[in-house]
Amino acid sequence: MAEKPVEALNEAEALAELARLAQAIAAANTAYHTLDAPEMSDADYDALKRRNAAIEARFPGLKRADSPSDQVGAAAADGFGKVAHRVRMLSLENAFAAEEVAEFDDRVRKFLGHLGALDYTAEPKIDGLSLSLRYEQGMLVQAATRGDGEVGENVTENARTIADIPLRLSDAPAVLEVRGEVYMSHADFAALNARQAASGDKTFANPRNAAAGSLRQLDAGITASRPLRFFAYSWGELSAPFAATQFEAIQRLKALGFQTNPLTVRCDGSEALLAQYRVIEGQRATLGYDIDGVVYKVNDLALQARLGFRSSTPRWAIAHKFPAELAWTELLGIDIQVGRTGALSPVARLQPVTVGGVVVSNATLHNEDYIAGRDSRGQPIRGGKDIRVGDWVQVYRAGDVIPKVADVDLARRKDGAQPYVFPDHCPECGSPAHREEGDSVRRCTGGLICPAQAVERLKHFVSRAAFDIEGLGAKQVEMFFKDQTLPVKTPADIFTLAARDAANPLQKLRNRDGFGETSSAKLFAAIEAKRTIPLDRLIFALGIRHIGETSSSLLARHYGTWENFAQAVDAASGFAGPEWEELTAIDGIGGVSARALVDALHPDTAERTEVDRLVAMLAVVPVAAAATDSPVAGKTVVFTGTLEKMTRAEAKARAEALGAKVAGSVSAKTDLLIAGPGAGSKAKDAERLGVQIIDEDAWLALIGG
Repeated sequence: MAEKPVEALNEAEALAELARLAQAIAAANTAYHTLDAPEMSDADYDALKRRNAAIEARFPGLKRADSPSDQVGAAAADGFGKVAHRVRMLSLENAFAAEEVAEFDDRVRKFLGHLGALDYTAEPKIDGLSLSLRYEQGMLVQAATRGDGEVGENVTENARTIADIPLRLSDAPAVLEVRGEVYMSHADFAALNARQAASGDKTFANPRNAAAGSLRQLDAGITASRPLRFFAYSWGELSAPFAATQFEAIQRLKALGFQTNPLTVRCDGSEALLAQYRVIEGQRATLGYDIDGVVYKVNDLALQARLGFRSSTPRWAIAHKFPAELAWTELLGIDIQVGRTGALSPVARLQPVTVGGVVVSNATLHNEDYIAGRDSRGQPIRGGKDIRVGDWVQVYRAGDVIPKVADVDLARRKDGAQPYVFPDHCPECGSPAHREEGDSVRRCTGGLICPAQAVERLKHFVSRAAFDIEGLGAKQVEMFFKDQTLPVKTPADIFTLAARDAANPLQKLRNRDGFGETSSAKLFAAIEAKRTIPLDRLIFALGIRHIGETSSSLLARHYGTWENFAQAVDAASGFAGPEWEELTAIDGIGGVSARALVDALHPDTAERTEVDRLVAMLAVVPVAAAATDSPVAGKTVVFTGTLEKMTRAEAKARAEALGAKVAGSVSAKTDLLIAGPGAGSKAKDAERLGVQIIDEDAWLALIGG
């Protein structure tokens, strides 16, 4: 459901919305701060906070006692001792635009009655875990996480294992609480994830999660084995004055032996702050650690004291956040990947950068036109700017969408950078790569002799919507494809695996790495179970270009049996005659799909020979024609969220058997959306388009259970 604008809410709606936001923000805080397992992006979280603040500003009398505006972080987790902070650890107000930075500067000046020059500091906002270190008489006596700002977790023993944290200070106040951020570098993060994967342990989504999870281990030995770092940038309780300015305090922390950020600078006014923001943003991808913005602070500590605090944020500081879904980084190279249909797909190899909470090192470049700065009609995109190796490019990522290269910074283009020349031969097999008229993609003509196509088609063949053979996933397909003893080069080879293994007296599958007596027996049994396959799944599994799940289902229901289907395709091989006309007349099967089908299964091709060899080993289950008298016959339906009474595959099969068309996304042509728990963007799209939305129970009632 689309959110109602704040200015359009009445009091009752505002009260309900504040309750919803309080619950959602509290859950997000727990996931992020306590469980180290964020469930939403920073952008989505910030949007919730901003909406809550806007409603409170419009209806100040409705502000809740547990308002998220007054809260910091989340409660300390069980398992750690609790530490009450002598000086609260607060969060920062966020800014997302230059105008908001100027407003911050204006608010500070008005509060102070200050009309002259005003000094600030600007420093990178480290994306890690906040930590407070308490020193007494120069000795580290306690380390605590921020928690909810009032009470944190005692992680003293863990903090002692971090090399950047001094255990003893000289020439320090009798009591000194040093505050900063625990983080993990990109290189250390990659190495840790490689070790985790090699040992079969879970890997981390990003360095922040890895750092937080490592610091908050009940076993300090685990923390000691993790490559954690620490930047100091602030302080809590002091027994004596520490410095006169923020910048001098940072310098003193550095003199005491702490790592401080070298990009911290002094700035005069908001324009200078924004200039430093752009400098830091430009270096973001090369820093070697994650930052998610720039923090501005009034430099004069006496002025900080006058400005004081709101309930949960200081008036003298603000965090200018980077756009959560965008980042600039260097294009290190362009790789060409060959898919199962022979498509040559360019992939950007990037200097790793965190975008939308995920470390991105690769992004799609779509096709050769996109690289050249034009669309499929030859019209300029990005102002006609082409993309070259060595360029600084803007990477875009939203939700689970594959990262894309969105823009190029020509001002940072290196001298001598050459336009990218797209290959006209397949990098895998050397066959010519042609581009058909009207097609934006160049394709390898090698077919089955191309190893990349063969491997990708095998992966597709065993995928969930196709044969779905348990224990035979992408990793195993690659292994068997390269195997010298039990090679699997075509789908038919899968169904001879057990016989070939039995005939080999020496190198049994059960004796190889990754397999044993039980796992090999299970694999052979799983393969045997899939010898019986519905016609629609078989057609889809063949991986024919333009023939997806929906087309496969339409073909299977029209022809009923494999024999009828194969005979019809053979008869249509001349692209003329009644069989061709019948094929192209099937609702949902156009001329492009029909031609691709006939080309792939032409009786004189090597591909058809392999298909016939495969089918001879199978029992292909006929598919009954779809019902025409059901209440959903001819309707387009979409399923979203979690179905509780049947699997998504079962629901789809039931719908298609009743004559419905099952689509993967909501459009103006959608007649019905069946929404289970967890329904997200599809439900919002359906509501916006006026599509009827029902739950699973209503769906079952509609189709008669």
